[in-house]
Amino acid sequence: MIVDAVGMYLRTTQRKNKNGTTVRYVQLAHNRRVGGTTQAEVVHNFGREDQLDTDGLRRLVASINRYLGEDGADAAAPAAGGGLQVTGSRPLGAVWLLQGLWRQLEIDAALKKILGARRFRTDVERVLFALAANRAIAPASKLSAAEWAGRDAVIPGLEAMDENQAYRAMDLLVEADAQAEVQEAVFFAVANLLNLEVDLLFFDTTNTYFERDEPDEGETPFRAYGKSKDHRDDLPQITIGLAVTKEGVPVRCWCWPGGTSDQAILPQVKDDMRDWKLGRVITVVDRGFSSADNLAYLTRAGGHYIAGMRMRDGGDLAEAALARQGRYQSVRDNLRVKEVKLDQAPGRRFVICHNPAQEERDRRHREEAIKRIEAELERIRSQRERDAKRATTAKARERAEAAHVRAECALIEHPTLKRWLRTSKNGRLAIDRAKVKAEERLDGKYLLTSSDPHLSAEEIAVGYKALLEAERGFRDLKTVLELRPVFHRLEHRIRAHVLLCWLALLLIRVAERRTGQTWNRISTELGRVHEVTLTGDAGQITQTTPLTSQQAALYRACGIKPPPRITAADPA
Repeated sequence: MIVDAVGMYLRTTQRKNKNGTTVRYVQLAHNRRVGGTTQAEVVHNFGREDQLDTDGLRRLVASINRYLGEDGADAAAPAAGGGLQVTGSRPLGAVWLLQGLWRQLEIDAALKKILGARRFRTDVERVLFALAANRAIAPASKLSAAEWAGRDAVIPGLEAMDENQAYRAMDLLVEADAQAEVQEAVFFAVANLLNLEVDLLFFDTTNTYFERDEPDEGETPFRAYGKSKDHRDDLPQITIGLAVTKEGVPVRCWCWPGGTSDQAILPQVKDDMRDWKLGRVITVVDRGFSSADNLAYLTRAGGHYIAGMRMRDGGDLAEAALARQGRYQSVRDNLRVKEVKLDQAPGRRFVICHNPAQEERDRRHREEAIKRIEAELERIRSQRERDAKRATTAKARERAEAAHVRAECALIEHPTLKRWLRTSKNGRLAIDRAKVKAEERLDGKYLLTSSDPHLSAEEIAVGYKALLEAERGFRDLKTVLELRPVFHRLEHRIRAHVLLCWLALLLIRVAERRTGQTWNRISTELGRVHEVTLTGDAGQITQTTPLTSQQAALYRACGIKPPPRITAADPA
């Protein structure tokens, strides 16, 4: 049998054995002329026909067809690469890192312990991890998160989940954390693993609003109107509190109804943290919490505080502290400190901090504002004089005067310029020169107070500046983790949503602290690690893409073993 194939062909030869059987061989041959005659020359011997690798021949045919652009010539022919086709590919790298940290920090063990021995159809711990990972990697609604976990990411130990399972897991999480048992168990596991120091505890609050017109009904609505730190007083909101360590690792979170004032919050925070028995803790708070009652409450049971004080309306103590003479001590770049003590406040220390660079910025901004006001006031005055000299009707003069009044109203209602204005005896606007002179005295300064007798003035100043870690936590909650929009209306679901964001923030803070990189950089790099599923006649195999040196370094820095090269094999 001879099959011509563009100069080359497959042919079979045969021979008889002594026992009378016939053995056939398959060869790849081509013809060439030698001395005027055509001779067959064997290019490759495929071996015995009964032992022929037919799949290998099919792959060869498919490869030739693809080279010739004739992929459809034999649709049944398997693809190259051992007859395997790519039937699935999902990102794995970032989820794998988060899962490693989740287990290192013993969050899974804490959840299982708190949830108890109850049996569930779905692994609640896996669902909660999927929801926390979704917040860190691709924040979305719970419906979209369920789809993401089943189709767009690899969640080890969880093939798929639906929206109802997500809500059920959230309900169980809030139920288990009714007295912050989950947060307490998780934090102490983190503190032991990372050797965290909790001698300084930073606390601050923020708001998150809801895209709806009306607050919740009832005597004590959870979503309620209040003064919004996001400048959305027109929408219902809730108040969120966050305590972090000086390394930025979140310790605990709280939720209160919208409109709850900062002054009413601190006693509960103090009592809640006292129950954790953290030892000697100094609470660091900003100016919004520095009322006399709050500061006195923080010193109960041997506690101490570092608090910012209002300089402009901080009362007699602030005025007395700022008026006290003394020499500044340079402690860091652009930071000088001066400690003063007041006889009328025994047991309290006051530290005035001065930033020369900030002083220059404050002065420049104030001078620019004064120039704008002077120019506008001169324009209004000149226009009023011109209008007064014109021979016009009384009605025209009334219209002109109304225009001047509108211009003055716009100036006095300006959000940044109005602070420098006053109304003179004749009813006209003028620059408040006394206010300008008083502000010059405060350029680049901020006032702190502390009850701890052992801290140096530098430690008080540096400790207060670290309060920015709490503010960074809120910033990441609202941007990286997309705390809002919140797609829930029930109070316990809103609390569960905030708690999941807290867990996600904890994971990314630990990752950032260990790698020295931002979470955005980490997740982008590890997002390129995929789990690929290959399917062929021999079965199905799942493997991960090879790691780059940067990806391997991230896993190594976090102490996480990289994902295995082959994650699953299912022979046909």
